[in-house]
Amino acid sequence: MEKNQYELCVEVLKRLQKATVLKEIILIGSWCIPFYKEYFAGIKYPSTIQTRDVDFLIPYPNRIKVNVNIPGLLKDLGFVIGYAGTKGYMRLEHPDLMIEFLSPEKGKGTDRPIPLPKLGVNAVALRFLSLLTDNVIKARVTNFDVLLPHPANFALHKLIISQRRPRGDKALKDRNAAVEILKALLDKGEIDTIRKVFSSLFPKWQKKVLKALEKAREEVMVDKLSQPIQ
Repeated sequence: MEKNQYELCVEVLKRLQKATVLKEIILIGSWCIPFYKEYFAGIKYPSTIQTRDVDFLIPYPNRIKVNVNIPGLLKDLGFVIGYAGTKGYMRLEHPDLMIEFLSPEKGKGTDRPIPLPKLGVNAVALRFLSLLTDNVIKARVTNFDVLLPHPANFALHKLIISQRRPRGDKALKDRNAAVEILKALLDKGEIDTIRKVFSSLFPKWQKKVLKALEKAREEVMVDKLSQPIQ
């Protein structure tokens, strides 16, 4: 992670905070990793990442009440509007970062963007994102807070989606990130937290987690998840 990349991400967060919408948005994806550093203070924890993708999750129901044109808010930083796929999924593109907005998939799902007119963007609806809204923590960034999924939820979600990655390199990256965070949680004494989150998952999701850990040759972690909660 380059310094200018991190500083740009912090500036984006700062502007969303000033616009009073950051409190209703959850930062997810790999950019959570550097901001978990405070949570894992005093514990060996690899807080560096290599990705341009910054993902913001808009929980359901959407509680944003103010009108903020995010593309306009970030325009002077060099972000321009781009589109992905044939359905018009919007993202904000910069040489150092690419911002996307996501929303939990509901019911049978949809292949169309979810309009977010108050923010001037749209969101991609994806499966499994509800796991990231169930247990949220706050991380201090300079003089404000950003919402993040609890590291246990983050890690198990990474393991689940690693099973759906068409590209092996991305699946491996997700698995490695998840395992590192789970090990940090073990060092922090939070094995029961991991087990509670795991036990709350649908059985199909649990199988995906265990399969990913088996691929990562983390038999000890598989065994720990199988033990009862203390």
